[in-house]
Amino acid sequence: MHFEYDVLVIGGGHAGCEAACASANMGAKTCLVTMDMNKIAQMSCNPAIGGIAKGQIVREIDALGGQMGLVTDATSIQFRMLNVGKGPAVWSPRAQCDRGKFIWEWHRHLDETDNLDIWQDQADELLVESSPASMSSKTNHPSISAIGVRTIWGAEIYAKCIIITAGTFLNGLMHIGRKMVPGGRIAEPAVAHFTESITRHGVISARMKTGTPVRIDKRSVHFEDLEIQPGENRPYQFSYMNKCGALKQLPCWTVNTNEEVHEILKSGLADSPLYNGQIQSIGPRYCPSIETKLVTFPEREKHPLFLEPEGEDTNEMYLNGFSSSLPMDVQIEALKKMPAFRDIKVYRPGYAIEYDFFDPTQLNHSLESKIIGNLFMAGQVNGTTGYEEAGGQGTLAGINAALKAGCTRESTYEPFILHRDEAYIGVLIDDLVTKGVDEPYRMFTSRAEYRILLRQDDADARLTEKAYELGLAKRERYDWWMEKKQAIEEIETFCQDFAIKPKLINSALEALGTTPLQFGCKLVDLVNRPQLNLVNLSEIIPQLKEVLNRPNNRKEEIAEAAEIRMKYKGYIERERIVAEKMHRLENIKIKGHFNYEELQGLSTECRQKLMKIQPETLAQASRIPGVSPSDINVMLVLMGR
Repeated sequence: MHFEYDVLVIGGGHAGCEAACASANMGAKTCLVTMDMNKIAQMSCNPAIGGIAKGQIVREIDALGGQMGLVTDATSIQFRMLNVGKGPAVWSPRAQCDRGKFIWEWHRHLDETDNLDIWQDQADELLVESSPASMSSKTNHPSISAIGVRTIWGAEIYAKCIIITAGTFLNGLMHIGRKMVPGGRIAEPAVAHFTESITRHGVISARMKTGTPVRIDKRSVHFEDLEIQPGENRPYQFSYMNKCGALKQLPCWTVNTNEEVHEILKSGLADSPLYNGQIQSIGPRYCPSIETKLVTFPEREKHPLFLEPEGEDTNEMYLNGFSSSLPMDVQIEALKKMPAFRDIKVYRPGYAIEYDFFDPTQLNHSLESKIIGNLFMAGQVNGTTGYEEAGGQGTLAGINAALKAGCTRESTYEPFILHRDEAYIGVLIDDLVTKGVDEPYRMFTSRAEYRILLRQDDADARLTEKAYELGLAKRERYDWWMEKKQAIEEIETFCQDFAIKPKLINSALEALGTTPLQFGCKLVDLVNRPQLNLVNLSEIIPQLKEVLNRPNNRKEEIAEAAEIRMKYKGYIERERIVAEKMHRLENIKIKGHFNYEELQGLSTECRQKLMKIQPETLAQASRIPGVSPSDINVMLVLMGR
């Protein structure tokens, strides 16, 4: 069998689904190859979307016209806004989801996407050919190009661009105690040869490790011994386009380990793959296994665990914080030493998995390979961890693959790239291709130097118009953003123009715990006080209440966005000035201008890093570990010459 497409996506996880939808929605004839259509966008680990910095990425995917936010809202069983006790730069939405319904909702989105076919099969070999002489002669253009894949059933699928989003399946190896079983996920086969068909062309691969906790039967849990953790009543959602979710909202629970639990877990360390030499690869620093916590923090008497529902119609529960690859009898015996789990029954124990990934410094910012032309990579194959990081990469890879596939021989491909001051997705990709990874990469707000510009409330302001120009965000999404933009500006204008008289408001201000006015002022001056906000001010200023209640789709969201823009205006403007200064270095293109090996004015480490990464701009070079400010100054002088 022989098929031809514009864009071919390998892997039906979170990166693959977003990549396929983005490509198809931009008009590219797209094929998604997945091993199991019943496991589309499977939540292999935690059944939740969002979290610190991750929630911002989901909002960005949605603003770009992606699907993750829509699917999450439709299947959410608990929503929380994290970090609300801090500044809005780090507020992060998170939703617990129904795992089964999440899969089928994603399946529905794929089925309803024009230009998208799904082929259930397993990729076995990447097909390549020599690039045309006219292309390979260009500076830094790969000498070979990907043209398709051959599957294990012998189907040959050709495409102008190919996106690899294989997750943990490439040479996947699962561990429970001393037992090792090949697999990409529990009860699913590993992909045995595909990595080698890529690395034989010069692409560098390595191994990483991740893991997942035990799954528990809720009928065996003593909930009276757990502390309940309810969700929020506020109508928060991920997608700007969604109506409120229809699923029943469920609580989570918290519990702590104890010394008895720790002693049993320690007794199994000799059989732990992490400590007996079975596993050589590095696991995620910020989501360690329970045995790693015991070894790293021996002084801790307890560790918090979170018991989370897997869905509204299932007894299966997820024990967050108890990721482990210890022997199954050790895991279960340890669990029984916690009162809530004294009669515990489990569906399956936790396990670890090792898998192949590819060095992301061999990618351009478009996520296209520098080694093999027309080959894009997204998700865990780039050394990241997390559904959200995968979805963000998939969206950008899908956009750029569609753009490149749409080029004619006469036209020039201009990649779509997000900068560090435009999106967390831009920070993520720049970190990957500039710095590389030595452990599974996880996004945090601390990784972004422009956090106040990258808030969860303004993703649509940053990205929707860009996505509409690309053809990815549809007219309905664009119109909603324009409506929201206008409503925010109306609130800001009203607050800047509305005059406040002390005698009419001072008693109410004192009741709200803030200092009375001595002179008249504008309403925006009151909004900027920490004790006040638009909601409590609207209760004492009828004209403001009327403005806030004007008909629109999302009143609370619009009021919150307007208030943040007013309260943090000075910080936002200051950070934007800093970002604009950095853009001057972003505009200085250096790729192809230097033979770094001959630049003796640079340090040896700097020359080695620059030769390996081949940065596009001076700003990217400045972010490479080992490149000092003095090295940048040397290159600036040489550029001037």
